[in-house]
Amino acid sequence: MNLYSTKQRWKFVLILASLIVVVISLVVSNSIIEKITERERESARQWAETIRKKGELVRLSQQIFEELREKEKREANLILEAQSVISRKSDLSLNLDVEFAQKIIKSNKKIPIAYLSNGEMAQSVNIDSTWNKEQITSFIEGCRKQKRSQSIEIYEGIFMEFIYGESQELIRLNRENDSLLQAFNKDLLDNTNLIPLVLIDEKTKRLEASNLKDGKIGEKPVEELLATFSYPPMRIDFGNGIKLLYYKDNPEIFTLTWFPYIQFGLIGLLVIIAYLLFSTFRKAEQNQVWAGMAKETAHQLGTPLSSLMAWVSYLESQKVDAMMTAEMHKDLDRLSKITERFSKIGSEAKLESSDFVVTIGENLEYLRSRFSDKVKIKFNVENEGSIIIPHNVSLMEWVVENICKNAVDAMHGIGELNLTLKKDGGFVFLDISDSGKGLTKSQFKTIFQPGYSTKKRGWGLGLTLVKRIIEEYHKGKVFVLKSEIDKGTVFRIVLNNT
Repeated sequence: MNLYSTKQRWKFVLILASLIVVVISLVVSNSIIEKITERERESARQWAETIRKKGELVRLSQQIFEELREKEKREANLILEAQSVISRKSDLSLNLDVEFAQKIIKSNKKIPIAYLSNGEMAQSVNIDSTWNKEQITSFIEGCRKQKRSQSIEIYEGIFMEFIYGESQELIRLNRENDSLLQAFNKDLLDNTNLIPLVLIDEKTKRLEASNLKDGKIGEKPVEELLATFSYPPMRIDFGNGIKLLYYKDNPEIFTLTWFPYIQFGLIGLLVIIAYLLFSTFRKAEQNQVWAGMAKETAHQLGTPLSSLMAWVSYLESQKVDAMMTAEMHKDLDRLSKITERFSKIGSEAKLESSDFVVTIGENLEYLRSRFSDKVKIKFNVENEGSIIIPHNVSLMEWVVENICKNAVDAMHGIGELNLTLKKDGGFVFLDISDSGKGLTKSQFKTIFQPGYSTKKRGWGLGLTLVKRIIEEYHKGKVFVLKSEIDKGTVFRIVLNNT
């Protein structure tokens, strides 16, 4: 009992210490991860703010570009109006200022203008003279597509096509604006190691840019993709519509959060597997030791047992009291059975079909003569009759004897010992109840473990052997059916009927 209690205490202490180490490790690791997460989120917020300011810069650039374009459009329309004035100079009734119109036309130093006659360039202003035919054609088609062309009457009945393009300054600003937009998208695409980002058009819900891998974007619709982002979107105005910038924590943060739990879980799993393996090996070694000791005990009992048989025969020849020699024969038979039991430990037990009622009944007759008269033994067989099942008589007698002796010890030699045998379906049930001190719930399983005993001088092996004989040799079950403190305990043995 002391050895088992000490082992249990050490197990409890080690488990408690392990749990304390795991809890402390998880608390410390979670604290570190929380700091890393907050630092990462702060970096994400700062980065997002930088992106917002870049977006403002893009919007401002776009606004300036649109204002310059509108200004050049007004200048071109003014030049067109001036050209109309000059074309109508013969009409003195209009009283138009031709000289002022000519000054307006001459003041144009940046807007490229061309006059087309029958589709061919007749006159041009601010157009590079080195352009080849393809460049001129491209310029003309571009102006027409952008609706920068108009037919004007030069002389009565003579018309020319007036076209104008964008100035070099406006073209350069347009390139700068495109460069800013490309740089903005590049910042999103290159930000693969910081945080996941997507840029969505607020009106059309179209995906503008993202640093997610293409595979992840294509796996789900935009609405479902946006649902995975933890932070509210940032609104950015580029001048050509509001864009929504969605961002969330880096996936590595999630991995770091759960990694300690996974790590300790795997370590715990490995520890459990290692414990089960070593426990299996240890039990196998114990079984070999017990089997070896049992066989050695049986061997050592053989010699004095033979000698005692010879002495009993001698006493019988000397005409001593017959009752004395008869009792001695009973004890010798008992010793022979004990020797047989020990010799079978570690060997495959031979099961023979015989009457289980007879096996239990004869065993109880022997025990009655060995127990105190204050112990009343009752044996009840439901549906009285034979119960033929395969079992080893010698080992089964050992099982009943061990349980009954433990019951008598629990009753301190005074009380009732009831055995009930019944057959139900394909199983045979043997209930052994006593009126002893009872067991607690926690003792229901531990009493079958090696070394556990409720007695100060007990070895804690009797019920261990009972469990081994029933479960390993007879493929049955033995357990505490019920127990109450100071009222008694009921053991149940379950055996197969076939």
